Amino acid sequence: MTASLNPSTSAPAVAAPAAALSSRTFKVLTVNTHKGFTFFNRKFILHELREAVRSVSADIVFLQEVLGAHAGHSLRYVDWPETPQYEFLADSIWPQFAYGRNAVYPDGDHGNAVLSKFPIERYENHDISVGWGDERRGLLHCVLRPPVDDEVHVICVHLSLRESQRAQQLDLLCRQIDTRVPADAPLVVAGDFNDWRLKAHDRLQRCAGLHEVFVTQRGQAVKTFPARWPLLRLDRIYVRNAESHQPVVLPNKPWSHLSDHAPLAAEISL
Repeated sequence: MTASLNPSTSAPAVAAPAAALSSRTFKVLTVNTHKGFTFFNRKFILHELREAVRSVSADIVFLQEVLGAHAGHSLRYVDWPETPQYEFLADSIWPQFAYGRNAVYPDGDHGNAVLSKFPIERYENHDISVGWGDERRGLLHCVLRPPVDDEVHVICVHLSLRESQRAQQLDLLCRQIDTRVPADAPLVVAGDFNDWRLKAHDRLQRCAGLHEVFVTQRGQAVKTFPARWPLLRLDRIYVRNAESHQPVVLPNKPWSHLSDHAPLAAEISL
């Protein structure tokens, strides 16, 4: 499903102004929510996850594997929210949000979402699924308007498990950036890249001028999966026309209980 990225498109969000910032810096967070369940789907923990996401005090949150709806779960769990998961997580903290539905099945759907304290001027969800398998993937591209700057582009990413599919999806990401993001616009691309062979860094730097914040600060991407004992470097935050400060992997407690991926956060300066 793709929504048009043009001035007539409005974000599905509560209209409320973002608080003015004293600088050109904002904090971003990226987390794979695992549809609100613990590892192996043993326990529904969306309420705990919401409190943990709030505690980071991020201005922009990139969510992957977030449910839009699930008819079966809504009947099975007494504390299932009445609103979509991304809206429940946004609550009163992030007045703007956009959702990109990637996978659709009889009981519901899931995809990527962006929560923002800044106005979302327009957005689109671009289908980058490859082949006919179960891995439905997308790029959620939002254009934000911080109070102290012009437009900021953000893209929430969730790539496939198969390397051959990821290679094609990285090409699609580069094409999206080349055709829809002005060369001088600040850009943040974050999410679950499933890039355990570390192929994305060079490709994205060559084709889109993107730099990964942990590679810039520490020399390499950080291990994020599985969250309890991280071995693979799957999650990333890339920037262009912006600088990153103090990128961090969020602590094992409580996050290893709340997601199978360790979330990442960073301060971004324009």
